[in-house]
Amino acid sequence: MRRVRYDSPGGPLFVEEAPLPVPGPGELLVRAEAIGVTLPVVRKVAEAAEPVPLGGEIAGQVTAVGEGVTGFGTGDRVTGLCFGHGYADFALLHEAMASPVPADASAVDAVALVRSGLVALGALEAARPEPGEAALVTAAASGVGQLAVQLARTRGAGRVVGAVSDPGKADFVRGLGADHVISYGDASWGTPVDYVLDAVGGELLTRALHALVPEGRLVAYSSGGGAIQAYDLLVGAKSVIGFQMARIARGKPELYEQWREELWRLFAAGELRPLVHGEFALEDAAKAHAEIEGRSNLGKVVLIP
Repeated sequence: MRRVRYDSPGGPLFVEEAPLPVPGPGELLVRAEAIGVTLPVVRKVAEAAEPVPLGGEIAGQVTAVGEGVTGFGTGDRVTGLCFGHGYADFALLHEAMASPVPADASAVDAVALVRSGLVALGALEAARPEPGEAALVTAAASGVGQLAVQLARTRGAGRVVGAVSDPGKADFVRGLGADHVISYGDASWGTPVDYVLDAVGGELLTRALHALVPEGRLVAYSSGGGAIQAYDLLVGAKSVIGFQMARIARGKPELYEQWREELWRLFAAGELRPLVHGEFALEDAAKAHAEIEGRSNLGKVVLIP
């Protein structure tokens, strides 16, 4: 089978022939039909001290199961998060991280919706939104951000603001349901909001904090890090909440499954539309990464084996 790998920090990415994986206890062997490209994986390639497996979101058909698997069988269509080599024709997926794909959804729908949607929904839940409140979503045109904008609206936000790196993305974000769109470099971010869902981090954290009303909440879920001054929290009695999807997946599997079901329900009802920026062949994985590194994507970036 084919697999994408790299030998040194920063790449380059290349395709190699590799042996077919064998599922161990609790694992599914999945023939991949779609693979989601995420910012954390792109950053790992650029920043990790040693090469790491290119894991991430996959969707496809189960071709074999390991010992102890009870919830899935060969032929089932599944999606989930792969922690090993996911940029490949076949990948191993732990049963606990897998969920079924409805018959009326494609593999591309699945990788664009489930993992990104879980992060967006989890970050929104962490903000404890109240109906009528104003929300601001950074990286609003990204795979996660586009869903966060839509989910904030479904949860009754009175005003939704999308923040983007490029003003050229404004029409796309308005099409998702945002009332206003701002650029990171704008002198003013407009009327303060009740909560911010931040996927960018770094120097943008301070601006996101200043965009809050007194007692507002900032949910930080970016892998980009960043720091803020404690005084900025004290002045307005504001809160910063860190969110990591892995902690929910490991520690609260019932909640994880509840959120997955909600995402598929909203998808079936037409209330959540995962939009795809582009589909790339495995051989073009480097081009897919470049789209995210250059912040040019409008929606999800997907690899098609």
